[in-house]
Amino acid sequence: MNEPAHENTDVVTILTDDHREMLELLGRAETTLDADERRDLTDAAIAEVMRHSVAEEMFVYPEMEKHLPGGTEAVEHDKQEHDEIVQVMKQLEGADASSADFTSLVKKLEDLLRHHANNEESEQFPALRAHLGHDTLVEVGAKVQAAKKLAPTRPHPSAPHSELFHKTVGPGIGMVDRLRDALTGRRTD
Repeated sequence: MNEPAHENTDVVTILTDDHREMLELLGRAETTLDADERRDLTDAAIAEVMRHSVAEEMFVYPEMEKHLPGGTEAVEHDKQEHDEIVQVMKQLEGADASSADFTSLVKKLEDLLRHHANNEESEQFPALRAHLGHDTLVEVGAKVQAAKKLAPTRPHPSAPHSELFHKTVGPGIGMVDRLRDALTGRRTD
């Protein structure tokens, strides 16, 4: 998490950097021979994915729906992809990091994230830059960074992908997740 480097940075740059970080963590998890390190790297990636996706749903998706042609359809597509990603992350939570299943789930998560990131970076992010002014993109970036600090760090498959849910209930869930992480020693950064 590179928050200090992102002060006064536009949301597209922040989210693109998040994509790189998540994929890098998963790539390292795939190649390490140490099961504990594999678990730590995967848990850190999962926490970052959760923070990223919740912040997107809270602040980026409303802007897409409001300002982008076809924005509502793009948001619905992204939410479906988020559902798939959350399901795989939930499976990873309960999997043994020394098993072949774990490694194949990490690969599946990496593939889903890469597809999602490529779509956002090639289509949606350029559209955001074309339809929103620089000041708005920086303002949304600041909101995304703040939301990531309060967001859940664990997958919750039954949680809705709604701005209202994330703004009202999400911080409480995030607090519980961070407490569980601290009590269990789970790595989230």
